[in-house]
Amino acid sequence: MYTRTSPYTTARPLINPPTYIEHNGLRFLIVDAPSSNNLPLYLKEFERWNVTDVVRCCEATYPKEPLNEKNIQVHDFVFVDGEAPPAPIVDAWLQLIEARFSNPSQEEEKSKDGQKLPCIATHCVAGLGRAPVLVAIALIEDGMPALDAVSYIRERRRGAINKKQLRYIETYKPRSKSKCIIC
Repeated sequence: MYTRTSPYTTARPLINPPTYIEHNGLRFLIVDAPSSNNLPLYLKEFERWNVTDVVRCCEATYPKEPLNEKNIQVHDFVFVDGEAPPAPIVDAWLQLIEARFSNPSQEEEKSKDGQKLPCIATHCVAGLGRAPVLVAIALIEDGMPALDAVSYIRERRRGAINKKQLRYIETYKPRSKSKCIIC
């Protein structure tokens, strides 16, 4: 007999495992879209990686409240599937990155104390387009060449970033040093 407390429902891994991207103190987790039904599995992964923020690049498929109860902030940076993010989304994304990762000395202290460092999870429907594009932008802003950023992500998440998004990333210009919020 199948019940809600069946061991098959609680021990089951995610169908598409999260992709962890780390570079120079920036930490991201790219996932596909959780649903209300599988959100507990995602919450376990978010706790494992010390996710402080979740960025939704697609329409909401789950409520924010269970994440908020775990002190995870949810940000809705929704933009069109298969497209590049509009400037206001890029601005909001870079502001979030600055807020989470702007104090490297504090992060060094946390890692020495054994505390986990913050991580930003981002997702679209499949975790292959919009979410990886945002992570690529962060890597470019951090000084990584555009094609290296795409390769770095694709090595870890096969099928990430379509042709149209690749053209956008190839032409993406990082903010100048005076405006760069990650630098």
